[in-house]
Amino acid sequence: MEMAMEKQRIVILGGGFGGVYTASELMRRINRISKHEADIEVVLVSEENYITFQPLLPEVVSGAVEQLHVISPIRRIAPGVVLYVRHIEKIDVENKTIQLAPGRVPRTETLKYDHLVIALGNTLAHGMVPGLYEHAIPFKYLGDALRLRNHVVQMLEEASVCHDPEERQRLLTFTVAGGGFSGVECIAEMEDFLRKAVRAFPNISETDLRLILVQSADRILPEMKENLANYADKLLRKRGIQIVLDHRLHEVSADRAIVMNKANKELEVIGSRTVVATVPTEPHGVIQNTPLKCEKGRIVVSDELESPSHPGVWSLGDCAAVPSGEGYTSPPTAQYAVRQATICAENILATIRNQPRRHFKFAGLGKLASLGGRRAIAEVFGFTFSGFFAWIMWRVIYVEKMPGLDRKVRVFIDWMKDIFLPRDITQLNVYDEQQVRREHLAAGQTLFHQGDFGDRLYFVVDGEVEVEVDGKVVATTGKGDVIGEMALLAHKGRSATVRAVKPTDLVSLSSDAFDQIIKYVPGAADAMNKIHQERIEKVHADQAANGAATE
Repeated sequence: MEMAMEKQRIVILGGGFGGVYTASELMRRINRISKHEADIEVVLVSEENYITFQPLLPEVVSGAVEQLHVISPIRRIAPGVVLYVRHIEKIDVENKTIQLAPGRVPRTETLKYDHLVIALGNTLAHGMVPGLYEHAIPFKYLGDALRLRNHVVQMLEEASVCHDPEERQRLLTFTVAGGGFSGVECIAEMEDFLRKAVRAFPNISETDLRLILVQSADRILPEMKENLANYADKLLRKRGIQIVLDHRLHEVSADRAIVMNKANKELEVIGSRTVVATVPTEPHGVIQNTPLKCEKGRIVVSDELESPSHPGVWSLGDCAAVPSGEGYTSPPTAQYAVRQATICAENILATIRNQPRRHFKFAGLGKLASLGGRRAIAEVFGFTFSGFFAWIMWRVIYVEKMPGLDRKVRVFIDWMKDIFLPRDITQLNVYDEQQVRREHLAAGQTLFHQGDFGDRLYFVVDGEVEVEVDGKVVATTGKGDVIGEMALLAHKGRSATVRAVKPTDLVSLSSDAFDQIIKYVPGAADAMNKIHQERIEKVHADQAANGAATE
């Protein structure tokens, strides 16, 4: 008589290629086999209920592909999986539990597991570059592509009515940090879109546009063969894109990107209202807080994809250091993640059944990069291609790899429409202005000018600013101080110019939120009026002291 097995729970973390395809493969095998696997539950935790086909994100920015056509519902790719659309708070590998953030109901949830698959990818390392979080636009998810597209259109609209030449140039300067696949494809599609979009703006010409690609290495696309990278470099430069090599992003603020020359450490200021960051990256925060052994930030696993130190913990994709079987660590690309997912699913089931496990071995099929303007480069099975033929190859290969037949058809139709119809330049204001947000000022940067409209209240988190009235510095202020309350309380223009003395971090509050606090929080109005009065008295006292000193 066969004994009933205790139900096994496999929890997968991450809604990218690695996580979703592991879930899909597990469900396919469980549904295909019998009652033995009826006692296995597959749980997937993802922050979204869809998977993003990242190779097509640049075409969302340019409008060549509709935004919803580059995502596919997880429930259709992995039918039967238990899906939690939640943020992950904590991984406890010792007690085999996962703590999830609350959903609509404000309480946390803890998942127990028998097998854990970590496929969380990587994130932008905001802490490595001052101002990156506050002012740069990341480029990894669908929301990033939508935000960038709307921002680019907004810059064109603002520039079309701007009469300040310096500010107009900042509005029309678009900077991308990172010369790998994401950065190159992003700036190539942006250039293609902008060149066509400015035809609808009579007072903006193609020559007014300035696109800059910043790369820390000595060439772009270091993942590709040198001849293909050189082709891409030459093509982008021919289109007017400025490529800055051997420089890295040093600091970002609202109207500039500061880059550092790696050789002599000199800083260069690029006036730009648009900074897109594809680098630097780091592992997901919850991974860093586990005892799992990591190599350059990636979880160390065997060629069976299991952690040597923690049996039952598996990892794959961008966040894992997976031996390729060819003498090197697998690169963080989708083609490796999808194949790792198959081996991971097989080995988890083999472990449950006490059967032999497989070793991962994959040498890669090739690499492709779109360069916009119906040009691309490709390296497939050792052969290299460039130009229009490579672009056709790029489209054929990627439409075939799109998950779901309906998405393949929709993307193909989008591409056909793009041949005959102009790109859409509509700006969708789908993002509400943040009521509270972090901001960063570079040394010497002006926060606001005397006479400007007062739209936000500022709290100095770190750094120092000077207050200037009628061209004369009347005060300096720093950590813990409040700036800008006078204009909001009096509903008038700014009474002073405020400028950063050194790099300064702030938290700002919108005027609407400020008004709500003043109106509804008891004592808030009195407290702000007191600060306001003390500020006036201090300015008068400083002015009197300065006058006495000069007599």
